[in-house]
Amino acid sequence: METVRTSILTGQLKGCRTILAFLVPILMACPVAAQNIRPYSGPIFDAHLHYNVEAVQPYPVTKVLGMMKDAGVAAIVANSRPNDGTKALAESKNELTKSGVQIIPFIRLYRNRDDYTNWFRDPTIYQMVENELAAGTAAGAYRGIGEFHLYESQDANGPVAKKIMQLAEARNLVILAHVDDAAIEMLYAHAPKARIIWAHTGISGVPASRVVELLVKYPTLIGELSYRPGLTDGDGLLSPEWKQVFLSHPDRFCLGSDTWTNGRWAAYGEIMAGYRVWLGDLPTAIARKIAWENAARLFGLP
Repeated sequence: METVRTSILTGQLKGCRTILAFLVPILMACPVAAQNIRPYSGPIFDAHLHYNVEAVQPYPVTKVLGMMKDAGVAAIVANSRPNDGTKALAESKNELTKSGVQIIPFIRLYRNRDDYTNWFRDPTIYQMVENELAAGTAAGAYRGIGEFHLYESQDANGPVAKKIMQLAEARNLVILAHVDDAAIEMLYAHAPKARIIWAHTGISGVPASRVVELLVKYPTLIGELSYRPGLTDGDGLLSPEWKQVFLSHPDRFCLGSDTWTNGRWAAYGEIMAGYRVWLGDLPTAIARKIAWENAARLFGLP
């Protein structure tokens, strides 16, 4: 995993004054190599966001929605441990309207931390998913399932994992999966037409060449870019390898904050500012696809 850091000496971020105020001290400390890069200034779709139980007290709903607004985030995929966090966001209709943030609720498979390593063979998890689907949220029906983790590839063949994938395919739900490349293949074997957001676009540094191979093989696979090893260079700009991947496959990637700890919430604005810097190293149309359009299209947003 890597920590995205920004690097640019000059450049003006159009739009929200709060974003600009956040960037100024970062820009002044950065190397000259990036001085001609203008950060991306459009909307961001945060397609990998957690509002877990430990975040609720230090980061109440009004505060996190304000943080999203300040960072130029206009939509989120919300998935939380337990699902109460997602429901709390969905129930805050007035605050959502004020912030301009649209919420796409997902069902997370974790009631507690113990579920991380056992969900794929626990039948009570599948029953919980069915119950959540029946109940829905204040923002409407759930639109996906996950994020879930598979720490061993073969766990993708667990009985509940297989049923979850087939359920998602049958109900047109999007999957958010934190898995390796071998598990991606196994999940698609269960549900060939499923739509999968691949958290971090692979774990343990799956090579970019392997990522491209899977994108070509599975047209409904979308790579999410938080914590992606090798994505940027020492200046916080794109590595040449990944820049070429984005230029060749601009419709297949999206962004996420992965606020799995409160430390990620504390750095939320910095995370999004870092994305804006390396997005500025791409043609504007491609930057907007990765930042907003690809995820928006996936969920039918304008």
